[in-house]
Amino acid sequence: RELASGSGSRVNKDPNSLLRLGLPKIGKELRELQASLEESQDSLTRLLLSNANQAVGKAQSIVKSSAQTKNIIASAPPGKADEASAYLSSIAELIATTKSQIAANKASDAMATQEQALKKVTALEELIASGYDQPSPPSEFKGLPWLKGRATVEFVLKRDGEPFDVEGTLYDKLDVKMVLDGYTAPITAGNFVDLVQKGFYNGMSIQRSDGFVVQTGDPSVEGKGSKHGYTEPGSDQERRIPLEVMVKGDKQPIYGATFDDDGRGGYASVLPFNAYGALGMAREEYDPDSASSQWFWLLFDSDLTPAGKNLLDGRYACFGYTVDGARLLSDVKEGDIIVSAKVTSGLENLKTVS
Repeated sequence: RELASGSGSRVNKDPNSLLRLGLPKIGKELRELQASLEESQDSLTRLLLSNANQAVGKAQSIVKSSAQTKNIIASAPPGKADEASAYLSSIAELIATTKSQIAANKASDAMATQEQALKKVTALEELIASGYDQPSPPSEFKGLPWLKGRATVEFVLKRDGEPFDVEGTLYDKLDVKMVLDGYTAPITAGNFVDLVQKGFYNGMSIQRSDGFVVQTGDPSVEGKGSKHGYTEPGSDQERRIPLEVMVKGDKQPIYGATFDDDGRGGYASVLPFNAYGALGMAREEYDPDSASSQWFWLLFDSDLTPAGKNLLDGRYACFGYTVDGARLLSDVKEGDIIVSAKVTSGLENLKTVS
């Protein structure tokens, strides 16, 4: 089993990369193509053009190999082979363009082209993952919402009477986009999508901001009853959801237990708390199944919380990442208001455990 990286390891902090790595049913060839393009992107960011060119060369050798591309296309769902082939052709063209731009010392142009290529890789991987026969969570959680696949949620935050100041740039409002992962945390992500769709978070204030997390979701802080979590209309019982964590390489999550409880402390998590703006489900420290509606954005700092050493991986459910606007969270303070929370894609993936 793969172990979580320690403080001496290089930490993958790219939310888009982590989301790609969290997709099921992706074969070796496509993973190698992704890794080569991400390596090239990283080298371009640091202006190491020779390293970037070498990594792009690896990627090019994959898309030029008929055997490897055949395997990638064969992994697409029935009836989707032509679409997968078209994605590979686009990726091959973008790789060739990148090589030319690197040769001309046009690092910024090459970075933009690499970004396009990786977006195509994401689309291809999502296409392949759409053919995954995702199992429903266990029937013991009957009645709880769950997310089959993924969904996208967008939040708008505002501050009363003054703008946000993010590293000297002023904003009247903050727009934050998040991708929720039901492959790894189906009940946690589904619960969140359900609450967003119900409007539960609209108008709610940020209730904690301490430089480590930005947290909200407790209705009692808003003066809406005495419960600290969500209650269905007409009920006086909080909806509770189980702790849901998943070891890399497993087919299904662990429910109601941490990695340590399961005898696998230190193992790598499918969705690690690596990226700035990672989404985590809050719960009581000594009750793994006490989560309801409170959640947090983690303001990850690899120097303070290296992966595998942050006391969150395998102990709290990570259910997605902030893919746009993550750095804006640095100026979010207690009392700031979520004026809008919307599910912008994937609502059709919301199911109920039967």
